[in-house]
Parts: sequence; C-alpha cells; structure tokens
Amino acid sequence: MAKILVVDDDPHIREVVRFALERAGHAVREAGDGRVALARLHESPADLVVLDILMPEIDGLEVCRELRRKSEVPVLFLSSRDDEVDRVVGLELGADDYVVKPFSPRELVARVKGLLRRSRRSCDAATASPGPLQHGRLAMDLQRHRCCWNGEAVALTVTEFGLLHSLCGMPGKVYTRDELVERAYGAGHHITDRTVDSHVRRIREKFRRKGANPVETVYGLGYRLREAGSESEGR
Repeated sequence: MAKILVVDDDPHIREVVRFALERAGHAVREAGDGRVALARLHESPADLVVLDILMPEIDGLEVCRELRRKSEVPVLFLSSRDDEVDRVVGLELGADDYVVKPFSPRELVARVKGLLRRSRRSCDAATASPGPLQHGRLAMDLQRHRCCWNGEAVALTVTEFGLLHSLCGMPGKVYTRDELVERAYGAGHHITDRTVDSHVRRIREKFRRKGANPVETVYGLGYRLREAGSESEGR
C-alpha cells in the first residue's frame, strides 16, 4: 500500500481519483490547492503525488518546482487542457508522468502503478547491487538512489535515474526511445518520444550545471552514454 497525495481544486475529480486509488489498495490524502498540498507534504511525506496543473493559490507547476528543490517523490500530473506545452513544461520541471483530463480512472491507476513499480524496482535493484556503478566521472549508487558527477551530487527523479541507469548498462551503445521506455518504464508502457526527450533534456540540464553532458543524441536513432573522458563535449 502506497501513501498518495491527490491535489486538485475540483472536489469531484478528487473523489473519483480517491475512489480509484483506494480501490487499488492505496492510502489517499487530498488537498484542494497547491499551498495546502505543500503543507501536507511537509507534515507527512507521500510515496507519490497526483497533481493538477491549473489551481488557485499555487498552481501545479509551482508545486512541482518547490517539491524538486528538496524531494524526488514521483509526481503524476493531471492536465486539464489538451495542450502538449503544459505537459512538456511539467516534465521539464521534474514530473515523472502525466494524464490528460478527462481521463479513465483505470488508466490513472495503471500510471500510478507503473510509477510505484519503477520506484520499488529501483529499491530492489539497489538491494541486489554489489556496489555503485562507475563510468568515468559519473557514479550511480543504486542503494542510496544517488548520482554523482566528479564527486558532486546530481539530484535525479525516479524516472531520470532509471533512464540514465539504462544508458549506463552499456556505455556507447545507442538505445532507441522505445528501448529506453521498456528498460526504464517496463514493457507495455506507452510513452511518447516527446516525453522521453523531455526527461533527457532535464537530465542534461542538471549535468550542464556541473560542466558536463554525458548523454549524446544519435540523430534518427536515439541516445547513448558518451565514452569516458568525452562527457564534457558536445550537446
């Protein structure tokens, strides 16, 4: 059972989401706006946050921005507009996935299940891991869900960590977006190329702050981890 915070200014939406998630076995709390959501998360952490974008007081994008300053809790956005810009901006801020309103409760539960599975899989891999992965100046410690560049911590969300770890599986190998989705999200998960690209851009932005760029685009194919020693070159 996961502890989930549902944040939406529409009581009906909160009721639908709560019913679906509780039926799936989760413990659900609610918040009607962003300010209340941040206060509730400060009082008691959640395992996952379902977050509406358009809300009074503090909107979902700002809530996500605040969360990412100190937490890597998985975030699933609810977008009330069929506007890809909203969703991409949300992903750029560090959200892990999104569902567009009106949505199927079954789809939402499936997305939540996928996010929680990735988070738990990361923990399971950490338990089974013999030690940190090292590639040049890049180090990934699965046991602590910690990524470092040249000894400095780089804070990654569950999805970002999973994508980078997938690339670390074979440095230099080109992974298509579909392969990355299957490795990081799991088989049968339908994620658009734009979503993968958004996560990769965010990974790159975080490493650029350290003067590095370990992920290389292979145009027309996908992405690969640069060879050790060349991680500070190119875009």
